Amino acid sequence: MSSKKLIGVDLGGTTIKFAILTENGEVQQKWAFRTNILDDGQHIVPSIVESINHHIDLYKMSRDQFVGIGIGTPGTVNLHKGTVTGAFNLNWKTSQPIIEQLETGTGLKAAVDNDANVAALGERWKGAGNNGNEVVFVTLGTGVGGGVISNGQLVHGINGAGGEIGHMIVQPGGYLCTCGNHGCLEQYAAATGVVHLATDAAEQYAGDSKLKAMIDDGQEITSKIVFDLAEKEDDFLANEVVDKVAHYLGLACANISNILNPEFVVIGGGVSAAGKFLLDRVNTSFQEYAFATVRDSTSLKLAELGNDAGVIGAASLAQRFE
Repeated sequence: MSSKKLIGVDLGGTTIKFAILTENGEVQQKWAFRTNILDDGQHIVPSIVESINHHIDLYKMSRDQFVGIGIGTPGTVNLHKGTVTGAFNLNWKTSQPIIEQLETGTGLKAAVDNDANVAALGERWKGAGNNGNEVVFVTLGTGVGGGVISNGQLVHGINGAGGEIGHMIVQPGGYLCTCGNHGCLEQYAAATGVVHLATDAAEQYAGDSKLKAMIDDGQEITSKIVFDLAEKEDDFLANEVVDKVAHYLGLACANISNILNPEFVVIGGGVSAAGKFLLDRVNTSFQEYAFATVRDSTSLKLAELGNDAGVIGAASLAQRFE
């Protein structure tokens, strides 16, 4: 194998992260800066180009040492055109020719995919997915995202919506989702969903609970507070909420697995910081709803790469240019 490098870019609404990796996926350099979404986001790609060029010069490297660039971005990606639409948190109101701009500006080949998809690729390649060919990644943050890898390839679907795990209906007629449907997983397992469940539960609960007291007092509640109260203080109401979150997440993981039978379902994102405390309960629900063969062959795991999943997975997109 040659000693060429890959560049990974994880484009987020707040921060843009970069990494230079070996072809084996070892991170050698990392840097980041804040995303400038002013002026309809027109500064974003030029700033990425400038930063890549600057760091190649800074590390006294040449273009021929690189295989290419991979970038993960919010929004809907047209893989054939190399464009991005609907990335509203980047203030991109129109289609962005992101690949054309990157390749012209850096002189390197570039590839793009959705940010949740590239995080899935990262966890599959160098994280909890053990470089397996059948891996599903679920990320729990302000929303619920995901990526599906089957036969070693990302599942994109006919229009790029493959892997929209957050919009699986887990409670028909349930909470209204931003997508317009009711009862999406995102409304029950994302950080805001945990708070929504806690607020509703507190309204109906008459017993003693620190969580209820905080909510009734008008204090700000976060998903971390709910999980901490459940785990560290054995708060009854908080545990009821965690059980509900785990129920919906386990149901979703079982539904996915009953269709795909992956080797691993990897759970990541900020909410997953609850760790084994959450995973064990999710697994209980998963065992209840999974088909018998799936129960015996699909494993739930916590993500391992943290914030590096995006840049590592993005870099892996450039491997197609080898």
